[in-house]
Amino acid sequence: MSRKFNALFDAMDTFLRTPATVTDGRCHVRDAVDMKRIMITVMIALVPALVFGWWNVGYQHFFAIGGQTALWPCLWYGFLKWLPLVIVTYVSGLGVEVLFAQIRKEEVAEGFFVTGFLIPMIMPPDVPLWIVAVATVFAVLFGKEVFGGTGYNFLNPALLARAFVFFAYPSVISGDKVWISNSPDAVSGATPLALVMNGHAEAMPTTWELILGTIPGCIGETCKIAILIGAVILLFTQVADWRIMIPVFAGGYVTAMVCQLTGLCPIAAHDQLLMGGFVFGAVFMATDPVTAAHTRNGKYLYGLLIGILAILIRTLNKGYPEGMMLAILLMNIFAPLIDWCVVQNHIKRRKKRLEVRSKK
Repeated sequence: MSRKFNALFDAMDTFLRTPATVTDGRCHVRDAVDMKRIMITVMIALVPALVFGWWNVGYQHFFAIGGQTALWPCLWYGFLKWLPLVIVTYVSGLGVEVLFAQIRKEEVAEGFFVTGFLIPMIMPPDVPLWIVAVATVFAVLFGKEVFGGTGYNFLNPALLARAFVFFAYPSVISGDKVWISNSPDAVSGATPLALVMNGHAEAMPTTWELILGTIPGCIGETCKIAILIGAVILLFTQVADWRIMIPVFAGGYVTAMVCQLTGLCPIAAHDQLLMGGFVFGAVFMATDPVTAAHTRNGKYLYGLLIGILAILIRTLNKGYPEGMMLAILLMNIFAPLIDWCVVQNHIKRRKKRLEVRSKK
C-alpha cells in the first residue's frame, strides 16, 4: 500500500522534517538552505499580511452591517472565511501534485505549499469554493505539471489561478459587492482602483488608509505595512532579490508620475502604488525565483518593466483596473528572452575584448 502511494506517504513523512535522503557526492555544495526552508521562510513572511487580512475581512463585514468591530470578533470572522479557501486550495492543488509525482515516481516538491498559501490571499472572501478548486487545479495542471513540475514552470501558478478566475468567472472577482463578505445590497464595497476607474477619485481613501489597509480588497493585499514587514524578512534572508523588487517600485512610481503630469491619472503617484495588489505583487509575486529573470542585469529590466506595465495597464485600459496581475504574467513569458539577450550581450562584449587584446 505504501509503495502504491509512495509520493503521498513521503510528502506527509517529510512535512516540516528533514528527509532521510542526503547528498554524499564530493561535487555538491551543501549548506543549511534547501527548498523546504525557503518555502517556510516565504510563508512566515506572508503571516503578517494574512493576519491583518483576517481582521480586515471581519472589520469590513461588521462595519457594513453596522455591528461591532472589536478585534477578536473581526479576527475570528476573517479566519473562518479564509479557512475553507485554504483547505480547498491545498486539497485540490496537492491532489494534482501527488498524482503527477506518483506517475513520474518522484517526490512531491515543496513549491505548492507557498502557492496554496498565496491563492486564498489574492481572492475575495466570498468567492465560491468550487471556483477556487477549479482555478487551483487549472493553475497546477497547465501552469506547472505539463512543463515538468516545480522549477520548470514559466508562469506564476498563484497568479495564473487568479487570472483564470478573472477571465472565466469575472462576476465573482470584480464589481463593488465581492470585496466585503455578506455585504448588504445598499453598501458599496468598491476598491480604490474601481473608484478611480469609474471616475470617482474624489471618494478615494486617504493615503494613510491605503497604507494601513482598512479598505475593501483581497484578503492579503490591503495592509502595506504588513506586506513590507514580509519584504524585510525576504530580503534579510536573501530569499527574494532586491534587484527585482526595487525596480518594480521605481518603474511603477516614475510611470505613475508621468501619468499624473499628463492628466492620464487624477491621483498622486504614490497613491497609485498603494492601490490594489501592486505592493503585494512586487514583494511576493514578481520575486518568484522560478518565473523571474535569472541574470543580474536581466532582473533589473524584468522588475522595471513590471512596474511600468502595471501602471500603464491600469491607466490606459479601463477594462483591467488591476494591472499588476497581467504585468507579472506577461513578464513571466518574456523573462527567458530577457535572460537570453543579456547573455548574448555579455558574449559579444567578451568577444570584442578578446579581439582588442589579440590586436595588441
